[in-house]
Amino acid sequence: MKNTTVVGIHKLELYIPDSYLTLNSLAAHHDIAPEKYILGIGQSKMAVPSPDEDVITLAANAAQSVLDSLTSQEAQSISTLIFATESSVDQSKSGAAYLMGLIDIQSNCRAFEIKQACYAGTAGLQMACDLAKTRPEESILLVASDIARYKQNSPGECTQGAGAIAMLISANPDIVEIDPERGFYSTDIMDFWRPNDFKHALVDGELSKDAYLNIMNKSYLNYIHKGGKSLAEFDWLCFHQPFTKMANKAYRHLKESFVDEMKDKTEASYAITQTYGRVIGNTYTASLYIGLLSLLDNAEQDVSGQKIGFFSYGSGAVGEFFSGTINQNYRLGISTKHNKQRLSERHEINYDTYIDYMYQTQDVGQREDIKSQSKFKFIGITDHKRVYQRCPMLKRKAA
Repeated sequence: MKNTTVVGIHKLELYIPDSYLTLNSLAAHHDIAPEKYILGIGQSKMAVPSPDEDVITLAANAAQSVLDSLTSQEAQSISTLIFATESSVDQSKSGAAYLMGLIDIQSNCRAFEIKQACYAGTAGLQMACDLAKTRPEESILLVASDIARYKQNSPGECTQGAGAIAMLISANPDIVEIDPERGFYSTDIMDFWRPNDFKHALVDGELSKDAYLNIMNKSYLNYIHKGGKSLAEFDWLCFHQPFTKMANKAYRHLKESFVDEMKDKTEASYAITQTYGRVIGNTYTASLYIGLLSLLDNAEQDVSGQKIGFFSYGSGAVGEFFSGTINQNYRLGISTKHNKQRLSERHEINYDTYIDYMYQTQDVGQREDIKSQSKFKFIGITDHKRVYQRCPMLKRKAA
């Protein structure tokens, strides 16, 4: 008998650093016209983590926000913690294991990390949906957290950013019901990679753009082959955004490739998904889902019942096209007011501070100028062990 359990995203929380650099400041340092960044790649600000922040602390803040929103019964239903990142801090110990020691989550829980460039969040989502469909009494906490870091003064520097998304995946979700049909395509290319001894990524920008678009088409065709919806059926399109202008390129490529299906589509079908990314920057595994949250938080009308087509891309490379329907209770699972307040209350840093934060060489444990308001802190490395701290004002819930 066919399993008819409906599964998807039940809760969705965002965390970004307190600090940002304007792309005007970066352009001034590079002695180029700001329009090259603001119009050329569609970015106006990049989120910059403080020295006491890393992908673990970003993830912990987002994950704790989800946990704080749950009832006791919902929290007890979490069987699995999945951590998706391409900015891993350890070659063996998973980011999920670090999170187990920081956030209010039960210990009877499997915890592990997934890596596949920017696609890892979607790999985690689909794995979580399959688990929730098989075991509808269980839910899965999925966290995607990344810091996009490129070599100083390189072409990729202007796309940098940082942030984390946490999602609770469950049966009968409040936010988005994920369809069972999925289309994917994988190949071996060197468009973006980070060797073990590098702190920053290496990228072949033109190859990566071409691969993104070609794999998007192939993934969509595979999705259709498996019984998926036509592009014409979607109210919204949500694309992975390594920089927000890439969503424009993806939309135009679909317009050219699938003329009949896209004939009634306008740029309004995706533009609102770019709102948050434009002022945060690239967040790798979290990017697609920040785009989703941007849509849900900023849509002027009620979007319940409307359908979304998603395209996820991870360099190296793999792509997946999938879809979902927004639930009528979607506003119960998001924190729109808090998200907008968080974005508006960040503080601007100057170029020198940005360089100090993003390309720091001093041991964080020796610094006394840390200004982060994060509830979780990275305080340094002792005997090759990363040390984290949960702020005293964040009290643990009773067991």
